[in-house]
Amino acid sequence: MKRRVNIWANIDWVVVTIYLLFMLFGWLNIYAAVYSEEHMSILDTSQRYGKQMIWIIASILIAVMIIVIDSRFYLFFSYILYISLLLLLIAVLILGREINGARSWFEIGGLSLQPAEFAKFATVLALARYLSKEGRIMSSFKTLFVSLIIIFAPAVLIALQPDLGSTLIFFSLILVLFREGLSPYYFVIGILAAILFIATLLVESLYIYAFLVIAGFIFHLITGRGAWISIKGLIIFLLTGGAIFAVFYFLKLNAPIDMVFMLALVISGLIYAYYIYRHKARYVLIILAFLFGSMVFTYSVDYAFNNILLPHQQKRINVVLGIESDPSGAGYHLNQSKISIGSGGFSGKGFLQGTQTKFKFVPEQSTDFIFCTVGEEWGFIGAALVVALFSFLLLRLVMITERQRSAFSKIYGYGVVSILLFHFLINIGMTIGLVPVIGIPLPFFSYGGSSLWGFTILLFIFLRLDASRNEHLV
Repeated sequence: MKRRVNIWANIDWVVVTIYLLFMLFGWLNIYAAVYSEEHMSILDTSQRYGKQMIWIIASILIAVMIIVIDSRFYLFFSYILYISLLLLLIAVLILGREINGARSWFEIGGLSLQPAEFAKFATVLALARYLSKEGRIMSSFKTLFVSLIIIFAPAVLIALQPDLGSTLIFFSLILVLFREGLSPYYFVIGILAAILFIATLLVESLYIYAFLVIAGFIFHLITGRGAWISIKGLIIFLLTGGAIFAVFYFLKLNAPIDMVFMLALVISGLIYAYYIYRHKARYVLIILAFLFGSMVFTYSVDYAFNNILLPHQQKRINVVLGIESDPSGAGYHLNQSKISIGSGGFSGKGFLQGTQTKFKFVPEQSTDFIFCTVGEEWGFIGAALVVALFSFLLLRLVMITERQRSAFSKIYGYGVVSILLFHFLINIGMTIGLVPVIGIPLPFFSYGGSSLWGFTILLFIFLRLDASRNEHLV
């Protein structure tokens, strides 16, 4: 039986207050970032700060509408919303407007909308709907496979635009899968993949292949049931490699040494796999699978970096990793960002007094680099306050998630936390040089109607579910 409750009394007003403070402080910093003496009024709708005021008012109206709608609506229509957003992501690839090399926007009567921002809440809804069904367990291959399809289907469509920043945000939903019982071994594999990814960009592939073979041999030697099996594997590899090298030499085939290495490893690996299978040492097959998987991953990263990423994206990654220095080119954003934040000192230069901001040294200073304005004009105190409030908001959302009585609400809550956490970490991280500049907004701060509306819908659906947690199990 449905239990009548006062929805407005059950809304978590602490989260709502932080949400309003973020929008207000963000609005003031957008005003400071694009301030012009010719347009001094903060309500001037011809300027970004005036338009942001309209987005804020619209966001509040959207939030009220979400609260008024019955919470069961978000469960029953989750799949429909998800499919609708997938269709919009397909449509924008065909009909969308191209801005800065990416076809990510619909232009509707002077209003630009970015479907990728709305795909986030729709994906979380669909994932929560699927995983909350009785009988779903993460140890099931089918459950894991379908969950990954739900997560990565919109990510692939967004990558085709291309919008690398928004694409990576969907990877944050992997945290939801871990919270639902995904084996920690996948987490370890993810960490190893990240290390291997960075190593591939820093070191020649041949050295990585050699390291993996040696590491696999040592691990097998330590954990195996006999050193002789490991030694035989090494002998097979050396003999195969020598034979292939001799063939290439006598036929005068000019092949890269890493190609010869990989070919020798594949052939010797197949011979070795058959040998250990015959000798019932099947545990070694796991080592071989991991070894080959790592090498394929290394090759894929190397190929994607050199053939798929655009030159400016390659440069940004190289600058962050310290491979190259380009303070006037690819590293310009990061260099000016650091100068801007550092120049604010402890208490900042004061509102509208930021020289880096006023003279527009920092590109995209009202959108992706809005935190630079905070650091310059409000100093360490202002920046620390923003970080502290974001941290408190995330902790508060985790607490609210844990008190949910339904699986759907709890899973959705962790999806909200994951997306906001990644946006927060990556946006601030890229302004201080901890991660590459990939272009994602700071939630509730950065200029833009699509991002503000998308985050508002994402957050207030959860607050609506929480408000009715004692009304019915949704």
